[in-house]
Amino acid sequence: MSPDRVRHDAPEGMRTVPRPRLLFVVTEDWYFRSHRLALAKAAIAAGFDVAVATRVANHAGAIEELGVRVVPFAIDRGGMNLLRDALTIARLAILYRRERPDIVHHVAMKPVLYGSLAARMAGVRRIVNALAGMGWLFTAERSAQGRLPAVVGRLMRSALRSTCVIVQNPDDAAAVAEQWSPADLRVIRGAGVDCHAFTPVPTPPEPPLVVLPARMLADKGVNEFVDAARMVKASGHLARFALVGAPDPANPASIPVTQLAAWRDEGSVEWWGHREDMPAVYAQAHLVCLPSYREGLPKSLLEAAACGLPIVAADVTGCREVVRDGYNGLLVPPRDAAALSAALLRLIAEPNTRKLMGARGRQRARQEFAQERIVAETIAVYRELLA
Repeated sequence: MSPDRVRHDAPEGMRTVPRPRLLFVVTEDWYFRSHRLALAKAAIAAGFDVAVATRVANHAGAIEELGVRVVPFAIDRGGMNLLRDALTIARLAILYRRERPDIVHHVAMKPVLYGSLAARMAGVRRIVNALAGMGWLFTAERSAQGRLPAVVGRLMRSALRSTCVIVQNPDDAAAVAEQWSPADLRVIRGAGVDCHAFTPVPTPPEPPLVVLPARMLADKGVNEFVDAARMVKASGHLARFALVGAPDPANPASIPVTQLAAWRDEGSVEWWGHREDMPAVYAQAHLVCLPSYREGLPKSLLEAAACGLPIVAADVTGCREVVRDGYNGLLVPPRDAAALSAALLRLIAEPNTRKLMGARGRQRARQEFAQERIVAETIAVYRELLA
């Protein structure tokens, strides 16, 4: 018998209390494992029956080991196609009717948009919509006049109505409030960081290693990073530059493997590809860089801060939530390789400044972004919805 069902045949004092069902909807299993598994574990500990509907690739086993049931479900992360997306909504509605979740938690744009419409069709009343960054709508998809495509705007307004919307920073909160005016809008600052797994280590030997940890997408500022690396090396300073991450073919901004290999062969940067052992990566680094065009709240920068590393990032939404300019790192204008090079050169040349900024970053990570704190804020949302 499923442990979440009441045993009506049991004696009065021995009947089990039903566990509320929490269903996450996430496009990729790797993302759920990386960004939401700690939340799922905490929800199980808090008494929830937890499942995740996601595309299954290589991480289902690791997720299920922790007590989360994996429901294979693919959502195309590419552009919008009316017929295909209508079928996705219908499939989601069928899934919700079968699973009968007490709360459904959608993460990222496509699950939020299609999942919310499907949840209403299926009669799911408690909907949490987590917008983990607004890049898809507020960078590539904006028109020349700076307005959202009308059809997307109308669909999002309908999808977010009467749901709990969670964003990761105040800029996104203001944008969502202006565009769609949801009734319940919260700011919860990212997925948090495990300050026990990500911790400072002794400074590795010189020359300084600068790491960009991200998916290999143009809008992560990868091109600017490579240009800045060329400028630093042309100035005569000794430094290494490493791209740590893989391309994402489902994303239109993905950088081809051939281009990454060409940069590597040129000698401007190293390309390490996808790495599971990120604490070991940060242990080799002197400095972390993310010149992204827009973020929600980048987990890689939280990890870098927890490891006591100084950060150079673009002065954009999300990055400036983690980096205080001149305090635990430096902020530079986005899409500006020359400014990025100058900031990197400053910290490459100033090891004492790097050490001071890194210590400040560690303190901020523990006080403001610790995983336990962020998870507790989300569990409180679930309890409030069930009350």
